[in-house]
Amino acid sequence: MRISPLDPHEAPRLVPLLQDLHALHVAHQPARYPAEPAPDALTLWLQEWLSQPQTVALLALSPQDAVMGYLIYEVEDRAALPVRAAERRAMVHHIAVAKPFRRIGVGKALMAEMKRRALADGATVIGVTYAPFNTASAGLMQSMGLQPVTTVAEWRLEG
Repeated sequence: MRISPLDPHEAPRLVPLLQDLHALHVAHQPARYPAEPAPDALTLWLQEWLSQPQTVALLALSPQDAVMGYLIYEVEDRAALPVRAAERRAMVHHIAVAKPFRRIGVGKALMAEMKRRALADGATVIGVTYAPFNTASAGLMQSMGLQPVTTVAEWRLEG
């Protein structure tokens, strides 16, 4: 497996995995997520997002160049507040692994590469959010040393 940064123009390579990840969220929280966004809209959104200088996408590829998984993170500087120390945070927004490549270490490899890059970029904190139903993400993050520190709750107007 090879892990490398993804150029924004290669965003279409992520769309099938993003669709799978999104479908999981739609299945568990249909009021929060619109079902079946158009592939073209996903591609355009990813290209714009990945073009931002603080956003990094990492792609895991098989020896045959098949997409095994991806991870998207952003590095942000958070100023000190009277109630919080300053920090440079690497925030993981997406991680997805293709079904045939799950449970063989692809997610761990993506997280390890992200951590290496983020620390080299001066990050002092690594953060991630994941939904309570996503036990695979919860297990991966725990195995990588990330522990829950905050719970976010929502009320949503139906319709």
